[in-house]
Amino acid sequence: MSDNELRWQLRQLPREIDPPRDLWPGIADRLQRPAAPRRRPWFAALAVAASLCLAVGLAWHLRQPPPPASPDFRAELVQREAAALTLEYQAALDQFQGAPMPEPLMPALATLDRSAADIRLAIASDPEAVFLLDQLRRTYARRLSLTQRAVTG
Repeated sequence: MSDNELRWQLRQLPREIDPPRDLWPGIADRLQRPAAPRRRPWFAALAVAASLCLAVGLAWHLRQPPPPASPDFRAELVQREAAALTLEYQAALDQFQGAPMPEPLMPALATLDRSAADIRLAIASDPEAVFLLDQLRRTYARRLSLTQRAVTG
């Protein structure tokens, strides 16, 4: 069949076709009926079950007192945290290695370095002093901030 024959057959088709029956009464009837109640999706029930499990688990966890930390364990934990802070500080400071430092900032940098060394010695002598970790963290942050400002301008 050629394209011309196909076009000729398409032109002979009717432009509009009436439905075999009137569809409007069925549509109107369905619009006036109350909507069927929707069923909840399965994941809503799953979400409720998960929430219930979470609530029970949280209540059970909060009911039990935490095990007491032995002084040796706490001391070891403080020393490990101090060592980790020092390693992170050294890694961050190594980024600025070889950068020229303004001469007026050298005394302040030396003071911060001495303070960090003193805090590390205090942690070594009294490893249960948890508050020293925060002091060490702030000293390292000040030293890095001052170095960064000096290098970047």
